[in-house]
Amino acid sequence: MASPESMMVKQFLKASTANLSTEFNLEAARNNLEALSGFTPIAPNIKVEKTTVEGVPAEWVTAPNAKEDRVLLYLHGGAYIMGSCTTHRYLASKLSQSTETRVLVPEYRLAPEHPYPAAIEDAVRAYRGIISSGVSPEKIIIGGDSAGGGLTLATLLSLKEAGDTLPALTVLLSPWTDLEGTGDSMQTRADADPWLQPEPISATAALYIRDLDPRHPLVSPIYADLSGLPPMLVHVGNDEILLDDSVRLVDRARAAGVEVNFKIWDDMWHVFQTFAIPEGQQAIDEIGEFVIQQLN
Repeated sequence: MASPESMMVKQFLKASTANLSTEFNLEAARNNLEALSGFTPIAPNIKVEKTTVEGVPAEWVTAPNAKEDRVLLYLHGGAYIMGSCTTHRYLASKLSQSTETRVLVPEYRLAPEHPYPAAIEDAVRAYRGIISSGVSPEKIIIGGDSAGGGLTLATLLSLKEAGDTLPALTVLLSPWTDLEGTGDSMQTRADADPWLQPEPISATAALYIRDLDPRHPLVSPIYADLSGLPPMLVHVGNDEILLDDSVRLVDRARAAGVEVNFKIWDDMWHVFQTFAIPEGQQAIDEIGEFVIQQLN
C-alpha cells in the first residue's frame, strides 16, 4: 500500500496537471519543472561544483561517502526539451550517497533550439571526458530518467557503434524508449497517471525528432540492437503511461542477452524517485545496492 506521503504527492500532481492549459507552453513547462525542484532541497553535506566536460556545461554532485574513482554519469529527464542540473540535483545527491559515487550531471543541449542529435552528441562527449580524466570504464555507471533514460540508451548505442569501451552498468528510471507512443499503457494507464498525458507526450517528441522516423533506434531504443550493452537496472511505476516503454525494453534487452534487474513499483508514477517519499528512498537504496554489488 502506498505511503501517506506518496498519496499526498500524487494528489498534488493530479491537481497541478488538471489546472494546466490544453495548449502546450514550453516556457511555462520549463519554469514549472524548475519550481518543482524547490520542494526537495539537498542535504547540507552534499558538495555541488559547476564544471565543464569537453565543452559541455555540467555539475558534480558528491556525497561524503562517494569514492573518488567511481562516477555516475546521470542524464536528466525532461522530454528532451526541459530539465537541468537544478531540477535533478536532489535525485543526484541521493544517488551519490546510495551508490557511493561522484555524480556528473551534464547540461546537454535541449530541443527545440537544439533537436536530435544534439543531446546524444553532448552525452557522448561527457562520457569520453570522464574517461579522459582518468576514470576507468569499469568504474563508470551511466543512467537517467524518462527522456534521460532513452538518452542513456542512445549514448550507449552510439558508443558501441564507435567502438568505445562501454561503462560497467546502466540505471534507468521510467525510461522513455518509444517516441511514437505505441505502448498499450499510453491508454490503459491514462486515468491512473497523475502526471503525464498522452497528447503532450506526442507534442514534445516532435520538438526533438522533427521529421526523423520515430522508430529510429537512437530515439526509440526498443527498436535497437541492444546486444553487448552492460547490465542494467530498470525501475518504473505501475501507474504511468510509459510503463510499456520499460516492459518492452526489458523484454528486448533480455532477448539480446543483456542482464536486467527489473522492478515495477505498485501505486507509483513517473520518476517517483525525484520526490522525498518513502518509496522514492527505498528505490534509491535498491539502486545503491545494485551498483555497489555489481562494482564490487
